[in-house]
Amino acid sequence: MASVLYLGGLGRSGTTLLERTLGELPGVVALGEVVHLWQRDVRDNERCGCGTPFADCDFWARVGAEAFDGWAGVDVARVLRLRAAVERTRHIPALARRRLGARRQADVLAYGAYYASVYRAAAAVTGARVVVDSSKHSALAHCLRWMRPGAIDLRVVHMVRDPRGVAHSWTRRVARPEAAGEEMTRYSPARSALLWSAHNAALGLLARRGVPLTLLRYEDFLADPAAAVGRIADFAGLPLRDGDLDFLEPDAVRVGVGHSAAGNPMRFALGRVALRGDEAWRTALPAGQRRLVTALSAPLLRRYGYPLRPAPVARQARHRADAPPAPRPAGDATGTGRGAAAAVRAGR
Repeated sequence: MASVLYLGGLGRSGTTLLERTLGELPGVVALGEVVHLWQRDVRDNERCGCGTPFADCDFWARVGAEAFDGWAGVDVARVLRLRAAVERTRHIPALARRRLGARRQADVLAYGAYYASVYRAAAAVTGARVVVDSSKHSALAHCLRWMRPGAIDLRVVHMVRDPRGVAHSWTRRVARPEAAGEEMTRYSPARSALLWSAHNAALGLLARRGVPLTLLRYEDFLADPAAAVGRIADFAGLPLRDGDLDFLEPDAVRVGVGHSAAGNPMRFALGRVALRGDEAWRTALPAGQRRLVTALSAPLLRRYGYPLRPAPVARQARHRADAPPAPRPAGDATGTGRGAAAAVRAGR
């Protein structure tokens, strides 16, 4: 059985870039944000990462045929009803328990079965040993953990980014090239800070329930992409050989055509993609908003190795060695217990 590498975290934390990077590894098939497959692709026929409409993409046609005897066999309305019933952040306290009620369990298993079918089919038609789903949603990861043994070999990469950088990114206008005239969702800094805390705390609960989980900071990925990718490949059970990382440079990744089902516009990128941090938040995010985001996310900030008071831009290079140490990469490093539950309740 192929392992499923689930990339979790709040949006604008680098998961699409990581997904595209991992998709270049031999033995890996990257699917994009499968959580949006049903509505945006199966129903609305938006563009695949390869640039063609979903219905015209040969890769997804083969996956659909293998999984459901064709996408026409998927009751999208039912999938979305199940999602509304079980896959919301407010459901995580129930999903994180050691037992589910009979009705909830039936809905969770029915919902998760659609994902398991897609994962198995993608592995079957490509021969991949690792399937990457960059859906990000913490609630979906909690649903998938309930799948019965043998259904999904779930492993979670919990990706975090400095919440002030995340907050600044959410304020930007970003067009959705696959949907003419539409833009990606925008959040206020306060809203993004609450979501950052909620989703990251919720992902931390997975480790306490026995789900294999490794933590990756976006900033560490950019600083040494080869080391980060090598560690994740090992976590996924994928042995690497000499030359497997030749598509990586110290400051760039070379990507080919991908088939990401959904995600940010970076999924359409081809060729050399620069790996550089976006530090614009240090000057572009107003000081009051930076302080607000820091206050709202403080309980988890230092846990992930981020300073409460970042060094001023002019001093940052000189004082980089003074930054708090990065957290350990594996295990329950994301905050649990009553603090996590409170953060979850602050989410959607």
